[in-house]
Amino acid sequence: MRQAEILGLCWHDIDWENGCIYIRNQLQQRQVRGDFSYYLAPPKEGKERRVILADSTMQVLREQKSLQEHMRKIAEPVWDNPWNLVFTNDFGKPPSRRTVYKHLKRVLRSCGTGDRSFHSLRHSFATICLENGDDIKTVQANLGHYAASFTLKTYAHVSDRMQQNSAARMEKLIQSLSQTDQTDDKD
Repeated sequence: MRQAEILGLCWHDIDWENGCIYIRNQLQQRQVRGDFSYYLAPPKEGKERRVILADSTMQVLREQKSLQEHMRKIAEPVWDNPWNLVFTNDFGKPPSRRTVYKHLKRVLRSCGTGDRSFHSLRHSFATICLENGDDIKTVQANLGHYAASFTLKTYAHVSDRMQQNSAARMEKLIQSLSQTDQTDDKD
């Protein structure tokens, strides 16, 4: 997901029963002199999409819901979350991009990968998915690319590695068949 899509996620976009979320919005900030307010815009390409999540991710969202409910109770008189956003500051407002970036960098440094950006994490995710056998259509849908051809073009380097791995598997199969033939000849 894109950072703006995560920040634009609303509680009603989560399908708890089916373990998925719907990307319907992205949180944007106006960049007009004197007006830096937030607004929800349609996702890139204007298309809603569904993303099926891992069980552990759904658990993190449950924990976030509980944490946010606790924050709302504490900040009740000034709580302001009109869009019902999943990720807010302590008062229900959208978190600033600078704050999100700062926290992301702290987490990444603790993992030893502090040189990454939010966008580079998308690329890492796509590469890992492809290298582990996800089909291109699934990766395209999860990333929100407009076409599988764009995903293929962007991750061509992964395709090369996948082809090399495929050739290595084929070689292993040929060798095992060759050994079977040699065993059969001895009998």
